[in-house]
Amino acid sequence: MVAKRQARVADAAPTDSHGRRLSYGRLDTLLGFHVRMAQTAIYRDFAATIGDRGLTQKQLAVLELVAANPEVSQVDLAAALGTDRATMMGLVDRLEERELVRRRPSTTDRRRQELALTPAGEAELAAVRDLVAGHEARILGRLSQTEADRLVRALKRIYAV
Repeated sequence: MVAKRQARVADAAPTDSHGRRLSYGRLDTLLGFHVRMAQTAIYRDFAATIGDRGLTQKQLAVLELVAANPEVSQVDLAAALGTDRATMMGLVDRLEERELVRRRPSTTDRRRQELALTPAGEAELAAVRDLVAGHEARILGRLSQTEADRLVRALKRIYAV
């Protein structure tokens, strides 16, 4: 089955307006190109799966991190997701406007904003987790379990630098 999938991938080369296969040229050997193409495919499926729930991948990541780390700070979330403070503030602002998270000053350091899920945030996350499980199954269904495990380990090694 994996050999058939690999053959389909090789046959999936893009074509031009005349139906001729396009060559990726040097791009075919660049890791960044293939990671970006994979990310685009994953994003499309995620967006179609989440539909009108109005959550982005980054917003879902914030909800998951807040759920796993109650009272986590915005600064710590920004560091965990590799984003800047301003971007994180915008993400949290949107989630707070939807009443999915709440901010409050830290009891130990008033300069820190700590986050927690609201009851609505907990409910939304529970509902979205089922959708995301289906999304992950579709994406990972293209790989064997061994391939999926190896891919995740390899990607973690790349971004842990």
